[in-house]
Amino acid sequence: MANATQYTASSPWHPFLWRFTADLNPWTVILTILLVVLVWDQVRYQIKKQNLPGPRLTFPLIGAFFDSLNPTFNGYLSKWESGPLSCVSVFHKYHLHPLRVITRCRFVVLASTNELSRKILNSPHFVEPCVVDAGRKILKPTNWVFLDGKAHVDYRKGLNGLFTRKALGIYLHQQEQVYDKAFKKWLEISKDGALPFATHFRDVNVATSLRTFCGSYITDEAIDRISENYWKITVALELVNIPIVLPYSKVWYAIQARKEVCKRFEQAAQLSRSKMGKGEEPSCMMDRWIKDMIASQKGTQEGPSIRDFSDEEIAGTFLSFLFASQDATSSAMTWMFQYLADRPDVFEKIRQEQIAVRDGDLSKPVDMDMVEKMNYTRWMVKEVLRLRPPVLMVPYKAKKAFPVTSDYIVSKGICPSSFGPKF
Repeated sequence: MANATQYTASSPWHPFLWRFTADLNPWTVILTILLVVLVWDQVRYQIKKQNLPGPRLTFPLIGAFFDSLNPTFNGYLSKWESGPLSCVSVFHKYHLHPLRVITRCRFVVLASTNELSRKILNSPHFVEPCVVDAGRKILKPTNWVFLDGKAHVDYRKGLNGLFTRKALGIYLHQQEQVYDKAFKKWLEISKDGALPFATHFRDVNVATSLRTFCGSYITDEAIDRISENYWKITVALELVNIPIVLPYSKVWYAIQARKEVCKRFEQAAQLSRSKMGKGEEPSCMMDRWIKDMIASQKGTQEGPSIRDFSDEEIAGTFLSFLFASQDATSSAMTWMFQYLADRPDVFEKIRQEQIAVRDGDLSKPVDMDMVEKMNYTRWMVKEVLRLRPPVLMVPYKAKKAFPVTSDYIVSKGICPSSFGPKF
């Protein structure tokens, strides 16, 4: 009788392979596989890195994971100053499989000059905007910013009318009311001495955005609540996050916050539909959009016809507007205030311009004609944005091989990101 452990003619295994596998220790197999994975991780990094400045070796499997958890400006600055192009490998995500866990690192190429940043931004055939992975979970994959093709075009057609000169003039009244209220509050709370001002600018920026979007359909209490909830969304939008939405994690709290914010936007949309249905004049961005929808349905729309958007779609759109208008604008406002405090001569010129465009009446309501005459103020804003770009990194993802320079080609899937361009 043949031994069950011996190779037989009916065995599908080659004798050599059978003897080789029979003598293998499970730990040897595991360690060998791990060693191969670690070596391949470094080889892949070197292939992508080529001659770019950056770490000689990357931390196995997770890249600069720990640096991305606690980023510092000096860390970013060192990349910026290392050359026109530099690179870093960052833990991106992992996929769970019944038999294995697959980790992935995202290779990021950083561009730090005007020319390269402009080339990336003006190359839609090679690159597309991308957001951190948590962004899709928080904003929802169905949000219009993630749509392509006709679905995205339909939104763009519907939103174009919200940013005409006439429409922008409608929003000024709501914005000025927010600022007047904030100025009185700041004068009151600063009577006894100076206070940190960045958080106050963030709060007034949220209030201004919400009044612009929803007008009086949002109460002061709702604004405070949305401001608190939006902070949870900001905290969760980190470069690196746990890929699974665990209860009570940052992303989980952000998703709950998104649900509450969108619910309030949907309620505002219902009120706006009722008001615009009666033929009243719009007083906010939501009114203007819904009025355009009604006019399009009746065939009286001045521009191209637009489809009717649901309250849920309207809420998701204004959530994306809130997302786009907060952190960068709050940062710019903070730097602007500090620069004006440091340069009283510039501040005085702005004040004199305000007196001139208001005909000496500082309580005169602002309109678009007055705004267009504020040339020095506009130059000051542009100079602050030049000196202190409020967005440190604009991430894009390569859709195909992208010759970003004559001696470096960004491979498909890599993120060529414009970072702190030098002016």
